[in-house]
Amino acid sequence: MPETTLILLKPDCVAKKLCGEVIGRFEKAGYTIRGMKMLSMDDALLRAHYWQHVNEPYFPPLADFMRSGPIVAIALAGENVIVDARKMIGPTDSTKAPKGTIRGDLGENNRVNVVHSSDSPETAEAELKRFFTAEELAQ
Repeated sequence: MPETTLILLKPDCVAKKLCGEVIGRFEKAGYTIRGMKMLSMDDALLRAHYWQHVNEPYFPPLADFMRSGPIVAIALAGENVIVDARKMIGPTDSTKAPKGTIRGDLGENNRVNVVHSSDSPETAEAELKRFFTAEELAQ
């Protein structure tokens, strides 16, 4: 089976009605959606997902942003999807992301940057379990 990664469409993506644009880019690149759902992140989920940033001074504004509206969690599958999706997305800071990348075209800055994606197979496995049960993922 090809690898699967977690993609989160952040509150800015949902609020600006950019979900279809972002999902379309992934589908046009040949990737398959194995699972998708809209949800709101509570404190427990935020702390679990951003565990490595909890003690950083930028965590409270990040948490506020991620709680500011719903997100869309996507389990995206395909060959080399973890590395290739991150290339499609671009660097974290949208102001430094090249045009043609998701963040370069649609993001605003380092926090309001449309989308999150897992950065490694190990991270993807942990993040997917955080957002999806096995039964929620198509084979």
